[in-house]
Amino acid sequence: MTSPIAHFNGELLPLDQIRISPLDRGFIFGDGVYEVIPAYGGRLLRAREHFNRLQRSMDEIGLANPHSVDGWIAEVNRLLAHHPGNQSVYVQVTRGVPPKRDHVIPKGLVPTVFMMVSPLATPSAEMVEKGVACVSARDFRWEKCHIKSTSLLGNVLARQISADAGATETILFRDGWLTEAAASNVFIVKDGAVAAAPQDEHILLGITYELLTDLAREGKLRFDVRPIAEAEVRAADEIWLSSSTKEVLAVTTLDGKPVGAGVPGPVFRRMHALFQEYKARLSAASAVAD
Repeated sequence: MTSPIAHFNGELLPLDQIRISPLDRGFIFGDGVYEVIPAYGGRLLRAREHFNRLQRSMDEIGLANPHSVDGWIAEVNRLLAHHPGNQSVYVQVTRGVPPKRDHVIPKGLVPTVFMMVSPLATPSAEMVEKGVACVSARDFRWEKCHIKSTSLLGNVLARQISADAGATETILFRDGWLTEAAASNVFIVKDGAVAAAPQDEHILLGITYELLTDLAREGKLRFDVRPIAEAEVRAADEIWLSSSTKEVLAVTTLDGKPVGAGVPGPVFRRMHALFQEYKARLSAASAVAD
């Protein structure tokens, strides 16, 4: 089987030919940041917003950005030319390779840039129609969750809680307040109104989260960003997950108990339709550009 083409420090190479030093600070310390960007028919979903967020993550850890936003988009499009169809683009930048292992950040390192592409796996029709199960847990991660860091052990352990329970996600609460899920943002609906937790340091600044807020306004849905107590989540009529790969997905059970009527609700149906319409416009724009 031919190895897929990936990007490594400006070169396009078969993935199985890429070699990264064991001294790379991304390997030794998880000292790096990343993005995951969906591409529908070769058209990146909100590329500028993703690379602006990458810049914010880099700024937070003092990592020099090797490209402008336009430069990043050009590099990704060069890679996507080898991968037609709907794809998920993974972009990772680490601080680079120092001469020795040391906690202190060395000066003058050249960042390591790695990108790969895989087929975009969006929710199945069954998941959309029936919804998914989630469990909950205390948010035991660090205090800088707004950085899209490659140091994802906390998220991995949180996601494993749901995997062990046969559920799709782990919804997290910190001191009695909703933050997010292990690999998703979380929305609730009560009496027809949508609410989401503020984008502070305890949650990832989700690009799909921001898209849903725009689509809510476009669809004239009542929408509010505010702190959400755990009790509100458990009493919600609807709960949604959002991410680059989940798009928007209804949660129908939480910790074994039904959410609302136990089926995807009417506000979710409206938001899901708005999301699919947005994707259709994106694909149409790509076809015109081609």
